[in-house]
Amino acid sequence: MQFLGAMRGQGTLTSSDDGQDYGSAEYDIDGFRNDKGETMASGELRLDPDRLALAFGRRDLRLQTEGGVSLDVRFSAKQMPVGTDAAHIDITGGLPAPKDWRR
Repeated sequence: MQFLGAMRGQGTLTSSDDGQDYGSAEYDIDGFRNDKGETMASGELRLDPDRLALAFGRRDLRLQTEGGVSLDVRFSAKQMPVGTDAAHIDITGGLPAPKDWRR
């Protein structure tokens, strides 16, 4: 695995199926390239606890970053503790090219 860099900042979490807006989110994502040359990324998403609870478990989430990147997001865990404002995420689409990651 090769570390490509990180993406950190603010964005808006929405549902791509019904347009539900979950509000402003903070993200911290690390990108990697595996032995097959595929880019993958995962990290942490922070959001108001009530809004995070509403979004948790959905498979149609999109994070629109302030920089204009649209990332497809899914939660890694099966369950989320009540009242938490952070969750681990995997990015399943929309990743920048390896050369565009910040180190």
